[in-house]
Parts: sequence; C-alpha cells; structure tokens
Amino acid sequence: SLLAHSSLPHLPPAARLRQTSKMARLSIAASALLLASASAFAPVSMTTQTGTSLRMSTISADETFASEDAKKQIGNDAFLNTNLMQRAMSGPAKKNQEKLKIGIVGAGLAGMVAAMDLADAGHDVEMFELRPYVGGKVSSWTDKEGNHIEMGLHVFFGCYYNLYGIMKRTGSFDYALRVKEHVHTFVNDGGKLGALDFRFPIGAPVSGLQAFFKTEQLEVEDKFHNAVRLGTSPIVRALFDFDGGMDMVRDLDDITFTEWFTQLGGSRGSLDRMWDPIAYALGFVDCDHISARCMLTIFMLFAIRTEASVLRMLEGSPQTYLHDPIIQYLDDRNVKINLSTGCRDLVHEVDDQGRPTRVTGIKIGPNDEVKEFDVVVAALDVPGIRKVLPDNFRKYPIFDNIYKLDTVPIATVQVRFDGWVTELEDDTRMMDVSGDQSDGKGGGIDNLLYSADAEFSCFADLALTSPTEYYKEGEGSLIQAVFDERAFDRSNDQIVQDCIDQLNKLFPSSRKLKCTWSSVVKLGQSLYREKPGQDKLRPRQATPVENFFLAGSYTYQDYLDSMEGATRSGLMVADEIVARADGPNGLKAKAEAAKAKKEEAVLA
Repeated sequence: SLLAHSSLPHLPPAARLRQTSKMARLSIAASALLLASASAFAPVSMTTQTGTSLRMSTISADETFASEDAKKQIGNDAFLNTNLMQRAMSGPAKKNQEKLKIGIVGAGLAGMVAAMDLADAGHDVEMFELRPYVGGKVSSWTDKEGNHIEMGLHVFFGCYYNLYGIMKRTGSFDYALRVKEHVHTFVNDGGKLGALDFRFPIGAPVSGLQAFFKTEQLEVEDKFHNAVRLGTSPIVRALFDFDGGMDMVRDLDDITFTEWFTQLGGSRGSLDRMWDPIAYALGFVDCDHISARCMLTIFMLFAIRTEASVLRMLEGSPQTYLHDPIIQYLDDRNVKINLSTGCRDLVHEVDDQGRPTRVTGIKIGPNDEVKEFDVVVAALDVPGIRKVLPDNFRKYPIFDNIYKLDTVPIATVQVRFDGWVTELEDDTRMMDVSGDQSDGKGGGIDNLLYSADAEFSCFADLALTSPTEYYKEGEGSLIQAVFDERAFDRSNDQIVQDCIDQLNKLFPSSRKLKCTWSSVVKLGQSLYREKPGQDKLRPRQATPVENFFLAGSYTYQDYLDSMEGATRSGLMVADEIVARADGPNGLKAKAEAAKAKKEEAVLA
C-alpha cells in the first residue's frame, strides 16, 4: 500500500540489515501463524460461497430495497467495494422525470448527504434543523472569543469510502484532511507508550499481524494469548474466504467481545490494556458490553485493507472543512436549510386501525405552521426520531424497535494549556510556545491517542492534529478528550479537573503547565449502544408509510454508528426515493392522487 511506509532508507547499512532480517522473521512468523490458523477455516472450494447470514442478508435486501444502488451498501461486498467512493462522488445514477417536493427533518451529515443526491436527481428539497447549526453529532461552532467547540472527537478511517466520495464531490477532500502516521498509539501512566505500528513494507494482512506481534502495549504472555485468539478468529478465514468470515462476524452480534475473545484463549490482560480503549473509542462502551460483531467488523477491514487503519483528521473544525462545502453545494442547487426550526409533529393520514398510511407534512415553529411535502425524510439520531414520531407509528414494528435501541452518554472536553502536553522528550520544548508554531510545528504527538489508564476513550492535541483553526499563537496544546458514561454525571468543572489530573498522570511533565481555557459539551444520548442484539433492531430507510423515509447512522446500513455510517444512510435513502419517484405507482403519482382525494373531500 502507498499509505504504509518504511523507515529503512533512513538507517545506516548495518542497522538496515538487522532491521531487514528482523522484518523478514516477523513476516515468516506472521505467515506461519496465518496459515496454521487458516487451516481450521479454509473452505473446501474457494469459489463456493455458503453461509446462512449472507443468504438471509441477500433475501432481506431484495425484499426491502427498491434501489439497486442501495442494495450495494449492504451485504459482504459493501465492505470491500471501493467503487462506492465513485458512486458518492458522482451522485445519483439518474435524474427523475417527476419532481418531488421533499422535506428533510434534520441537517446532520445523513440529511445533508441525502439532500445533495435528491437535489441532483431534480427534486425540490427543503431542510429543517432544530439547532442553530448543521452537522448533528458532527457539529461544531465558535464561542464569543472565537474558540471552535465540537460535540466529539472526529477521526476519519481509511475505509470511509462513501464519506471521502462526498468530500471529493464538494471539492474539500484535497485540502480538508491531514493524514497521520500509520500508528495507533496508547499512552499509559507515567508516559509509557505502546502502539499498534502498521508501518511495514508489506501491506495487509502482514502489516496488521506484525503490528500486534510487536506491540509494547501487551506483556509477552498476553501477546501470546492475543495472537492465539486472533489466529482462530473469523478475520483469518476472511483472508481466504471473505464471505465466510464476514458471515461468522454477523452471527456474533448476540455475544459481547469479551465472551468471544475469552472462549478460545484470549486473556483479561489483553482486554484491559488494549481492547477496552479501542472499544471505548468505537462505541463508548467496554469489551464486557460491546457486541463482538461491532469490534470484529472494523478489525476485519483492518486485516483486509491496508488503508483501512490509516487515520486522517480535519485541518480544523467540522463546520469549516466538512459542512461548509456541503452547504455551498446545496445552496448552488437551491436547497433551503432552515436552522433553529425543529419539527414539532408529523401530519399524517391513518387507516381504519389507526396506523399511519401517509405523511402529508410537518409542523414547525412556535405556531405549528404546517409545511406540506410529497415526501418526508426524518434524518435524525435516536433521541431525535423518538421525539418526532407520533405514538401510533409504533403500531409498526420497524418504528417500535427504535425505542428498544439504547444510547450512550458522552462528555467532550477541550482544555487549552500554556505548553505542549504530549511532549515527553524535552521539558524545554514542552514549555516553548514562542513564535509561529502553526501547521503542526508544536511539540508532542500529532495523532489520535488511546489510553487504558484514563476515563477518556480517546484524545488528541487539536493544536497539532488540526492546527489551521485550533492552534493559537502564544498558546500550546488544545487537548480534546471524550469521557464516557463513567464521568457523565459529574459537574463540568469536575470533568475538566479530572481531565487535567488524568493527563498529568499520563504525561507527568505536563504538571508544570497551566490550563488557560476549557469547554465541556455533554450529549445525554449520543451513539446507539453497540451492545449485543441491537443490530437487528436498526430500521431500514424505506418504511411501511409509503412516503416517509428514515436516515441517520443508527439506521441499517451494515456499518457502525459513525460518520461513514451516516453518509451511507444518506446515500441509501436518496437511492430509495429516486427509485420510487417515477411511474404510475411512483411517489409523485401517489402524491397527486392524495391531493386530488383531499380536494374532492373538501368539495363534498
């Protein structure tokens, strides 16, 4: 892979020879373990694809999706289909003959992506957002002093093919993202570092295997048990039979990662020191509570695609570098975004059993103004959709299941210091904030960081990772850390102090630094909780109400609740509407028929 790189050219000849020999031994060892482990999973025929989950997934797609493009976002092929980037970049496959009036409730990433496609397909789109800014869970804004504040720490994995396609489409991809070293770094008490270092001349899967073999984050015994468990995992089967391996992963949604990991040799030490920080970073819950499917899905991608584990972060705030280009794209296509304008109710018709049959419009504003639409899309998060849905919608299982989805609370903390917190090597450099240290020139670690010894799942110094808007001349680090539910109920002041205290434990020299500014943003219900059994509760985008659709990262799109998941859902809901718009039984024809029926009733 072009994203994996080696440090060999910078070593003297003797050291280069020793390092080459070491890498060769690691490569051989990785291959030996891989082949030995794979023998238990190798299919009789590499061309024969079996697996109940795959067959069930295909049947489900055929029965519930009208769009062929939407079907491509689910199933095993969707995980490796890099053509999805081209689809997101190019827009919808066709422009509809009929023009729909579409209302989208929610201007998060899913809603805005859906609006892009629907506008390009020729429809009249209007959006309604409760907050005074767009972005949903990826929102950011500035305070009175010009500080950029975020709802969370946003990291872009290399497998975000759909989101990257959207960024290419809006023109932001080439300037908005900063690629980080291909290393996932763990910071332990006392400043001891561990890492999963994926930099290797040979790409996946060898680069991933050697990263786990070499990691300093685990003791030798835990490293051995970790290798044994990974060597008997669906990930190994997927290297030879991806469908078979992925089907095994799907079948693991009813047990926790801990239950799966400890079944065949995984140790508690591995869970505590390495896997728990990763689980918290993915879903804000630990391995004892996160679904094995969730964890193994992302690591399946890491094993198959070298670029999947490469991290990128924005140059600055999500508003400037992600949302503003999308807003401009929508404005160029006459999409109106109404901010501070939430949906208060769905106006709808019902059948003789009181079940909703058609949404005719939405009520907005303090005076319950009714806005009528041919199609309504609820592009919301879990708490948002629960507030919008009328009670009788729960007569349908697809809507009732939404209330069975659990969510997790988080607190995002930003703390600015008068020096460089993550600078471990040189105290003088740590204290030096003089001159222009923009563009990542400050001291410390320019990457996403994990820790098993802190209550924040992951953290980063935004003044280094995203310096264009987060670095301030004469100031040092701007640490952004995400606390999970363990700390959520504490006061903001206490959370800030706990963050500083725990940073001081991880980086002892940082005790010499002073906090100059701080911010806490709490989300009582953020991601849906990726606990066992939740995946089957996620609703599809098309619903039993013929002109009412759902979008959002919690909806079913065969990926995690994430920015990529939100993007996928936005593309899928647009595909479903485009596929249903035209024809004598299309959405436009049904809308006209409903209006005619209403007019006849008025005249009668």
